[in-house]
Amino acid sequence: MVGRLEAIWVKRAHRGPMDPVLTAALRAGRGIAGSADQGGRRQVTLIEREIWETVVRACGADVPPSARRANLMVSAFPLAGSRARILRVDGCRLRIGGETKPCERMDEAHPGFRAALYPDWRGGAFAEVLDDGTIAVSAEIEWIQ
Repeated sequence: MVGRLEAIWVKRAHRGPMDPVLTAALRAGRGIAGSADQGGRRQVTLIEREIWETVVRACGADVPPSARRANLMVSAFPLAGSRARILRVDGCRLRIGGETKPCERMDEAHPGFRAALYPDWRGGAFAEVLDDGTIAVSAEIEWIQ
């Protein structure tokens, strides 16, 4: 299965804005260079474009995908049930650690978003960065394990 990296966002500070970028440097065991979230298990977070668009339509919202506060948006690449799988983005590998459950900030973005994103991995996934490298919007992504 091959998908596509649709967007990259870097969070400068906790609770800060999500800055869109066309490329990002990944650091093994750390996450995205320049991001407020470094190390730990949630080094990078991912959402699916198709799920985001479905939720926005269902909630009657006009909210950009950066409101989800994820780092990477993918398309044509289902994340549900992918815990422990490894995906490749450009030359970098990411190990999926689990499902990202939405927090109360989603209801700040639009009432009802938290509940709409809660079931069945709709809030996306979090991952650990396994390789240093640079990723770019429009890159193909694929499972390698």
